[in-house]
Formats: sequence, C-alpha cells, structure tokens
Amino acid sequence: MSWPERSGARSEPEGLAYASLPYQQALRAFFRRRTDGHEIDDLIQEVLLRLHNRRRGGEVANLSSFIFQTATNVLLDRRRRDTVRRRGAHCELEEIHHPLDELSPDRILQAKQEASVAMEALAALPPRTRAAFMLVRFEGMSYKGAAAQLGVSVSAVEKHVTKALRIISIRLQESDERQPTTKRSFR
Repeated sequence: MSWPERSGARSEPEGLAYASLPYQQALRAFFRRRTDGHEIDDLIQEVLLRLHNRRRGGEVANLSSFIFQTATNVLLDRRRRDTVRRRGAHCELEEIHHPLDELSPDRILQAKQEASVAMEALAALPPRTRAAFMLVRFEGMSYKGAAAQLGVSVSAVEKHVTKALRIISIRLQESDERQPTTKRSFR
C-alpha cells in the first residue's frame, strides 16, 4: 500500500496510521496476551504514532504484517527501556506509604516550642559559632564563602557549624525529655 502526499483543501485522513484503524481490535488482543491491561492503550498509541511518522517511508507490501512487526518492536523497545530504568524496582506512590502530615493544633504548638528552644540555643552560642552557622544554614553561603567573610579557614567554619548543630540538637533533645508525656488509659 502506498499513500501519496496530498495537498490542497481536501481533509481526508491519510497514511498508515489511518489505514491501520481496522486493525486496532487485533492490536488490542495482541497486546492483551503480552502485557498488563493498563498499558494496552499506550502501546496502541505508540504503534499508531510510529506508523504516522513513517509517512515518507515508501510502499508497504503487507500492511497487516507491517503493523504487527511494528507492535512487536514497540514491545521490545518498552521492555528494553523498562530494564534500563529498572521499572520493576519502582513502587507506586500510595497514600498508605506517604501519609499526609496534618497540621493539628498539637503539632503546631510542638513546632513553635521546638523553634523557641532552637532560637534560645542559637542565641547562647559563641558569636563566631553563631555567625558561621547563620551564614551557612540561613544565608545558604558555602563553607568557603563563609570562611572568607569571617576571615577564618574552611575547616574552622566546618567545626563551628558542627558545634552549633550539636548544641542545638542537645537542647532540643533535653526539651523533649522534659516534656510530660500524656498517657491515656483505656477503661
């Protein structure tokens, strides 16, 4: 089957993709035997797209054979791509795996208390340690940039930031330990 390039005002469908429309049910059955049901429409669309893109490819002697060879190639390409991308190792994003973190009044209060403790710990830090921490963590400056601004070595900035993180972490942990845990009895 060959198809001429048409020009002008005629808007008749043309090409292999149009000629393959009667084969769509057979393609559906072909893919149903070889893949998961949810992929069938995508695979058929890929076959039609390849047929459409082959407009200037010349004559096709056996349309049916050509369509199913294209379908086989689509399957092979998909399997290769899935293997390379390790698609079988992926998991779907479901609500059960990623529960929504609701902002309950208790959670908001807890966050405000933690922020207050962290700010108090930050205020109690030695000035150079606080400055290094603020430049790196709040200003987003690199260690090298912070070192240049403070007039110290990069190693010194790293040590100051580590010290600040350790002190703030200890204060937050101490604050958590002081918080009374509310236990409910189920009678």
